[in-house]
Amino acid sequence: MTVTPEAMDALRLAGDPPADDVVDALFERGDIGKFNTLMRWFAQSGQPLPDDVPEEARDYLQATATPPDWVDWDQIEKARLFFIRNNVHISTALSFASMPACYVVPHVARLLSATHSLDYPSRRMAETGQFTLYLMRPDAFEAGGRFLPAAQKVRLLHASIRHHLRRENRWDEAALGVPICQEDMIGGQMMFSIQVLDALHRMGIHISNEGAEAYFYAWRLVGAILGVDTHAAPADLAEARDFSDLYMARHMGPSDDGITLTRQLIDLYEQVVPGTLLDPVVPALIRYLIGDTCADWLQVPRSTWDKAITLAPTLLGIFERIEDSSPLGAWALDRLGDLTTRFELSSLTRGRVMQYAIPEHLHDEHGVTSTKHRTDPWSPPPLSNRLPA
Repeated sequence: MTVTPEAMDALRLAGDPPADDVVDALFERGDIGKFNTLMRWFAQSGQPLPDDVPEEARDYLQATATPPDWVDWDQIEKARLFFIRNNVHISTALSFASMPACYVVPHVARLLSATHSLDYPSRRMAETGQFTLYLMRPDAFEAGGRFLPAAQKVRLLHASIRHHLRRENRWDEAALGVPICQEDMIGGQMMFSIQVLDALHRMGIHISNEGAEAYFYAWRLVGAILGVDTHAAPADLAEARDFSDLYMARHMGPSDDGITLTRQLIDLYEQVVPGTLLDPVVPALIRYLIGDTCADWLQVPRSTWDKAITLAPTLLGIFERIEDSSPLGAWALDRLGDLTTRFELSSLTRGRVMQYAIPEHLHDEHGVTSTKHRTDPWSPPPLSNRLPA
């Protein structure tokens, strides 16, 4: 599939009708508060729905309660094992590459600002981290798993943002397209899949083709569960590169919202890391992973750590050699990675569980009124010449 600007334009006009219809009906009857209260008790697959769930919501939750029938479960298990081996590196890529990549797209930064509570700026990162951990659990798609209910709620969250922005005339659809349109949903899918793999490569993490393909496949499945049109979305890593490059070339640039969100991200992680000595590492890592042009757009501070951070691949390579040469060392590092990831999530959530509730109003801030990697190494697909030099 060759993605074209014309095809992207069509995707800008499409939302997520199943979720949109439910949210519009709930708001029309004033049932959002009641629905959110009920949904706090609905957190696991197979759990009976509360009796008072509105009929439209019940139909939606039942229709979206299972993954698509085309899922290759072997690939999903490979993706889970890939995540276990690389969980700290993936979390780093999500935090310091994927999220800033979202901020460098002005209309996406504006959307995030609309629902990004300034008195709890860690919420967005906490939701992303919790969602990823739910996805990579062994029981993610089984009875008792938390991933599918979380995905169902995220779709409704996105639909509520579309509802608010349209009802309050706070979004120029003629210029910007439908809020959280299909193009943006697929663009987000790329930021959390191929752009994470790019960041791992940049950090010097050696991953296999098999692992990279499985990880991308998992996010392709996530996209489908979140309402992405799978016929329009990239089917493999080469197509993902083409779509990602065209998407960023069409939309990336500086914005006040992007600058504000980036400042919040840096402040957040400077608070999570004890002391102040390592505070400059956070902006240095962001700049290293997204490049100087994007970092300058987001006003990422420069420091003496900018050069030192380029040694990260060498340091990480030492740990990888330990993993390769010692089963015990591999187990210890995997365990340490799991504990580090969970500590980070606990710090971001302040011990809470993110509920993905439907917002009853929007904020007004910022102007929004395996392994085998040594013998089968993965390399990023080449740039598609869509990005500026």
